Amino acid sequence: MEPPIQFTRTSDGVDIAFWGIGEGPTLVAMPSMPWSHLKLEWSIPEVARWYALIGRGRRLMRYDGRGFGLSQRSAASYDLEAHVADLSAVVERSGADRVDLFAGQHSGPPAIAYAVRHPERIAHLVLFCSYADGRAYSAQPVIAATRPIIHQDWDFYTEAVARLLLGWTQPEAASRFAQLINECTTPEAASAVLAATSDFDVTALLDQVAVPTLVIYRPRLRAASFEQARLLASAIPGAQLVLLEGDSVAPYLGDVVATAAELNAFLTGTAAAPPHGGTGALQTVLFTDIAGSTTLTDRLGDEAARVVMRRHEQIVRDALRKHGGVEIKAMGDGFMASFGSAVAAVECAIALQRSLVAHNLTAEEPIRIRVGINAGEPIAEDGDLFGTAVIAAARIGAQAGVGQIHVSDVVRQLVAGKGFPFRDLGEVALRGFEAPMRIHAVEWQNR
Repeated sequence: MEPPIQFTRTSDGVDIAFWGIGEGPTLVAMPSMPWSHLKLEWSIPEVARWYALIGRGRRLMRYDGRGFGLSQRSAASYDLEAHVADLSAVVERSGADRVDLFAGQHSGPPAIAYAVRHPERIAHLVLFCSYADGRAYSAQPVIAATRPIIHQDWDFYTEAVARLLLGWTQPEAASRFAQLINECTTPEAASAVLAATSDFDVTALLDQVAVPTLVIYRPRLRAASFEQARLLASAIPGAQLVLLEGDSVAPYLGDVVATAAELNAFLTGTAAAPPHGGTGALQTVLFTDIAGSTTLTDRLGDEAARVVMRRHEQIVRDALRKHGGVEIKAMGDGFMASFGSAVAAVECAIALQRSLVAHNLTAEEPIRIRVGINAGEPIAEDGDLFGTAVIAAARIGAQAGVGQIHVSDVVRQLVAGKGFPFRDLGEVALRGFEAPMRIHAVEWQNR
């Protein structure tokens, strides 16, 4: 059932449409300007599912910004201050002392500016496929090439931008989104809003953000640069970066369950975990194992060995956090983790080995690990993963040498074209498997 539409007025006199559903802590989902329509978006089934996933246990609020959707179409300005005013009016109308913010793409800069000015009103900030510098974003060739088409052929533009933003693997959703674009704004308003976003620049504010921040990015995006995500995560104090599978800036497409899980885990302060029960979507499973852990304990004793192990755990968990990995369990001398992206898993493994090399340069007790990676559809149950894909990942790691990263052929194929150097180890017999499996070593020292 569609929620009733209400209105609030900004400090500069613009009427903003919004709705609110549910009870609990308030999450304000900002519009991906200027493509937003509070009523028509409910005709897209994926949108309704997304709201159901992120709205559980909380009050979810959505609004249309000035110039599009059900909000006032005419406005004197669409600059950064104007969009901050839209957000401020909705936060005030919420009645909540503090709210969580979810800001996608162009909504990121206004959210950052508001969070810096009013940290007491923001509990958490989530930036999804967003940026800090609008000029850099707009200068991307694929963006710069499409914007002039707005006034040349509006219908063609809406079809092109829908596929650019939602990804080329979602033709039906892109067609529905193109229809929504046609209804939610005019060529003149769209051009004005997008021109204004080109002048958004909150780079100088990033180190002033004093609220917990999560940056979510999809590495296969064509409409947003990873450099912008990296800038956000590195410049905002304490920000977390999570990389998730998908090629769409729309959070309701792609690996929606994983995206919602990361969002909910961040907002509630709990560890994200794969869905409970049944066979899940494709996941990449990573195992680490410390070489010589038993002899280390025998030689140093329990207490001193535990100090070394704690440092190992810190290094692994830092790498998982930076690359979007979900810690499934720690096993004393190793970890099991899952990723929504095979690329992120391999990047994490490389980062781990490099971090340990740096650590070992000055450490009294060096830490050396072997890593195994496989991809498949494991069974998720009670926060753990089971099945052939998991067992194979463990076996692949077990036969790797110290300081090595071994992956299955499935993983190699999933990351093809991403620049990872591999060495084919041929068909390898793994304990417990009747047929041998083709294994590849990641030549991470050469990347």
